[in-house]
Amino acid sequence: MTDAPSTLGIPLGQKLRYGAEAAVFFAFMALFRVIGLETASRLGGWIGRNLFSLLPPDRVARANLAAAFPEKTPQERNQIRRSMWDNLGRVVGEYPHLGQFSPKGEDPRISYSFPPGMAVESLIHQPLIFLSAHLGNWEMMPIIGEQLGFDGAAVVRPPNNPYVADWVARQRRINGPATMIAKHNAARPMLAQLRGGKMLCMLVDQKLREGIAVPFFGRDAMTTPAPAALALKTGARIVFASNRRLPGARFHVTVLPALDFVPGGDEAGDIQALTAAITTRIEEMVRDNPGQWLWIHQRWPTPRDAMLMQARP
Repeated sequence: MTDAPSTLGIPLGQKLRYGAEAAVFFAFMALFRVIGLETASRLGGWIGRNLFSLLPPDRVARANLAAAFPEKTPQERNQIRRSMWDNLGRVVGEYPHLGQFSPKGEDPRISYSFPPGMAVESLIHQPLIFLSAHLGNWEMMPIIGEQLGFDGAAVVRPPNNPYVADWVARQRRINGPATMIAKHNAARPMLAQLRGGKMLCMLVDQKLREGIAVPFFGRDAMTTPAPAALALKTGARIVFASNRRLPGARFHVTVLPALDFVPGGDEAGDIQALTAAITTRIEEMVRDNPGQWLWIHQRWPTPRDAMLMQARP
């Protein structure tokens, strides 16, 4: 089990700043909890569309959409951007209610489907890497993995604020895996999970400056090679799960057919090729549902990144 970031060694001034940030955050979470899940989701969507969209990351979203969809009209791209902010606000409003999301019960809020020839029984009790992107409410994938009986861990990036990180970790553990692995220094614990025949849940759509360049929406993007390297080293099966938001704070998780990838025997080349194939599948998922993906990521290299790459020995 990975603990939230500690406050040990943090200067007093920073602790006070973290405390002030956390107080505002917890006030909103208390409001969202009191008003109930569906109202919290709707209010979060309103905040996303009308307030979050005024923040600087909106410029990143506009630029990313223009580069990814040059064939679309400005109106079409703005509709995607507006849907993205609505979805992000709803995700925030749903955090205090993660305990209500499950594929089980009389009125489950998560439905799911497998492709022909694949079922839970064919996947369980073997090393498995579930891959997805920041689509819909991305907390659904580890929840459904845990609820369907897969023993394993979620690879996460904890919030920088340690007080918020501790609260978020507790919400995630209500219906999701008890074990969470922080992305930094994660190689050994991830390898241990897979060698123990367990599951890993990973989101692989964000930029990693130390990653490898593979095409994403027609441009090279620095991408984590970790899933490819782990799968090739352990023989773990890679499974993709695409998460779509439905009306009424409900979700459908679609498990996609496995990749048709055969290693060629060259480790570096195989990692590069498999990472490219993984990223192509992620792009397909985003193209199928662009209004629910986080376009505010600096997914592609910036001029500063190019300077850093040139400066490397």
